[in-house]
Amino acid sequence: MTVQEIKNRFSIIGTSSSLDRAIDVAQQVAPTNLSVLITGESGVGKEVFSKIIHQLSTRKHGPFIAVNCGAIPEGTIDSELFGHEKGSFTGATDARKGYFEVADGGTIFLDEVADLPLQTQVRLLRVLETGEFIKVGSSKVQKTDVRIVGATNVNFMDAIQRGKFREDLFYRLNSVPIIIPPLRERPNDIELIFRKFAVDFAEKYRMPAVKLSEDAKIFLESYSWPGNIRQLRNITEQISILEKEREITIDTLKKYIPKEGFSTQPVLFKAEGGPENITDREIIYKFLYDMKKDIVDLKKVMLSLMQKNGQGASFNDNDTQLIKRLYEDYNEPVQNGDHDEDNIIIHSGNNSNNPIKPTVIHHEVEESLSLDDREMELITKALQKHRGKRKSAARELGISERTLYRKIKEYNIKE
Repeated sequence: MTVQEIKNRFSIIGTSSSLDRAIDVAQQVAPTNLSVLITGESGVGKEVFSKIIHQLSTRKHGPFIAVNCGAIPEGTIDSELFGHEKGSFTGATDARKGYFEVADGGTIFLDEVADLPLQTQVRLLRVLETGEFIKVGSSKVQKTDVRIVGATNVNFMDAIQRGKFREDLFYRLNSVPIIIPPLRERPNDIELIFRKFAVDFAEKYRMPAVKLSEDAKIFLESYSWPGNIRQLRNITEQISILEKEREITIDTLKKYIPKEGFSTQPVLFKAEGGPENITDREIIYKFLYDMKKDIVDLKKVMLSLMQKNGQGASFNDNDTQLIKRLYEDYNEPVQNGDHDEDNIIIHSGNNSNNPIKPTVIHHEVEESLSLDDREMELITKALQKHRGKRKSAARELGISERTLYRKIKEYNIKE
């Protein structure tokens, strides 16, 4: 079965390479009995991947049980998972089978597995190692043949360091890891998913499907989507029900999307011939590297202004103190007014009654410039270089043409 066939069967929408990789790993591990750990942010669809693994395995005719570990109280979770005997605790009026007994021969999906109490983690580790468990209130060892698929949205290494999760259990669960990318790393998939939800809700509520204007599409792709696909689905349903107009504009979207989740940073895009994965850190490094020349030029201008006629520039007392604070790590005593092209000599004002000892300040210091201003300058230069051709400018900047269009409008850049 191809990746596209799996997408069609399980209603997965998207063309992201990282998404395809996750599906491919799920397909390859499904026929085995290895335990699997699915990681990803809340709302990315981790349960869908557990169903892919179950349905493509030899256990597909056996039970499939999904358990939200974070939703079960600590005092009852052992009973839920492993069962209990009659009278084993207050309220246990009858014996009860646990999920591991019921799911024998099938698959059990433990969502938010990192929320399990440490005592329960010990019991789970025994199931993974020997296939054995003991009911609460019993001394009889029982066997079960269950495939375990775990999922979490937390950092396991951090949880292990804080003593919240057993390291040996982590390595038993993590036989094969599957990482599902968040929606913000799949900007080209957002509109496709929105359209699918819009059609589904149109059929459900018997109304025409909503559609996005061009500006609304760009806005939707620029949002960070902290709730991922679940949040996109909810917003699409709200718009489908509450809005009378079927064409959704950017102003309409803003009523449903929280402002604090909107990102004005460019959506990362793999340029032709570029690296396979571009991260936020890499694009920031690119901007910082490009700023280096401008910082050097700025230093030269400052040096020229402050070394008129070979003498130190005059400042009032407030200016002098301010400059000293800004350059305090670079101050050195000056001997008889010595200076050179690498130094800036600071003299006090003409107040002879309160002379301040001259100090020399190296001009090789770090400067702080706005990334937004630098980004606007880079875009302007790229457009000028390519004579207004957006496609060529976007390729050189390492962003998509749609993102370039949005940034031109955002910064009001004249082409």
